[in-house]
Amino acid sequence: MHRIYLKLIITFLSGALTVLGFAPFYLFPIPVITLALLLGFWRKSTSPLQAALFGFFFGMGLFSAGVTWIYVSLHDFGAMPMPIAVFSLIILCAYLALFPALSGWILAKLRIVSPVIWALVAAALWMLFEWLRGSLFTGFPWLALGYSQVPSSPLAGFAPIIGVYGVSLVLLLSAALLFLWFEQGLRAWRYSLSLGIIWLGGFCLQSIDWVKPIGEPVTVSLLQGNIAQDLKWREDHVVKTMETYARLILESDSRLIVTPEIAIPLFRNIVPPAYLSHLAAHARENEGDILIGMAEHASNGSEYYNTMFSFGTSPDQHYRKHHLVPFGEFIPLKPVFGWIISVLEIPLSDFSRGSLDQQPLNLAGQRVAVNICYEDVFGEEIIRQLPQATMLVNVSNDAWFGRSIGPRQHLQISQMRALEAGRYMLRATNTGVTAIINERGEVLDEIEVFTTAALHGTAQGFSGTTPYVRFGNQLILWLAGLLLFTGLLSSFRGLRKTL
Repeated sequence: MHRIYLKLIITFLSGALTVLGFAPFYLFPIPVITLALLLGFWRKSTSPLQAALFGFFFGMGLFSAGVTWIYVSLHDFGAMPMPIAVFSLIILCAYLALFPALSGWILAKLRIVSPVIWALVAAALWMLFEWLRGSLFTGFPWLALGYSQVPSSPLAGFAPIIGVYGVSLVLLLSAALLFLWFEQGLRAWRYSLSLGIIWLGGFCLQSIDWVKPIGEPVTVSLLQGNIAQDLKWREDHVVKTMETYARLILESDSRLIVTPEIAIPLFRNIVPPAYLSHLAAHARENEGDILIGMAEHASNGSEYYNTMFSFGTSPDQHYRKHHLVPFGEFIPLKPVFGWIISVLEIPLSDFSRGSLDQQPLNLAGQRVAVNICYEDVFGEEIIRQLPQATMLVNVSNDAWFGRSIGPRQHLQISQMRALEAGRYMLRATNTGVTAIINERGEVLDEIEVFTTAALHGTAQGFSGTTPYVRFGNQLILWLAGLLLFTGLLSSFRGLRKTL
């Protein structure tokens, strides 16, 4: 009995250590090792329940260490009492940990004898439940394991083909092969050879140019106003905020200038027209355009949107955020959870959704696919504006995360989106991380967090279609389904032999 408790503790700590594979640490080999340990416990589990417990404890370690920034949002800025914030975080982590628990339970239930088929099914199950976690109840795909391999790991070479979930599958397969290699002795060359082929294949894939440059690079300025979250919505601070962004805009001679999400804390219809006209005139002097984040009242007055508006040489355009954050930007099941609005001090916490089929904006000679904050966590939604778009823009207000690891994790997510799409990603955030990311997911330049500054640089437009843009998650879901079907057949044959 004491041994099982020790194993559960080790599994929990392994899950927590897995966070070192993600930003800001970027130690991409760590998840391979920690997952190999989990898979070893799964392989030697005496029952499906025991395997589920190992998966649950691993998940609790991973998420309790990896999403601590949620506590900062709830307590520090949402004014939620500490006990309720801690309890809410524990409940969320427990929910998220159910997905690896179910992976372990099903894997043990199948009782697959063949080590190779077992490894393939283990990777497929994890990937399928990771995808389900990113889809169920509007989805929470944060800390999908594939993100840990961007941008430096050879496994990142698979991202333009099969996306973040595909990288997760390949990562799990690598971990399973690593465990089998050690379990059956280091002389079990077929496992080490397979592991080497996977990683060498990913490395070779990184040399493929899936897309090609189009036109000349465009000058860009990404603004970081550094407006403290506790001051952002105060009436006595609005004028100072507007002055800050006006100064940063007027100091830029770039063709494309981007402000963060809801940079101006006023509804579009009450922002002084002279203010916007002055900024639009400056954009026209630069022969370009400005993207400014503001809240927008719908024409009926009963709905409002989180919107990015463009001003300048091109006709005025806008993009409305579609994928909203539950309990942050809208309240699901209001009859049940409506009371949360009175607990959290979050302004504008009941936005309406923008249309799903919005098209790229024509700005500064580019076709720009805009996404707002949390939206860039959903890769298959980003590619809806591709291949028409020549570059991507993400605007955010990660001040909600404070000085936690959340903003860096969000940056890494944007790196994955750039790699999947084969497009530059321009990130303009309130407090950081404001950065220019190239089509290979590499951060070309960034500015220091929690500073008021503008990041000036150039961005290259690209055309063409990566396999992931063409097929989305369909390829990897079909592959995972096929692997799982193979596992079911193997399990059925093994059962028949015992009868």
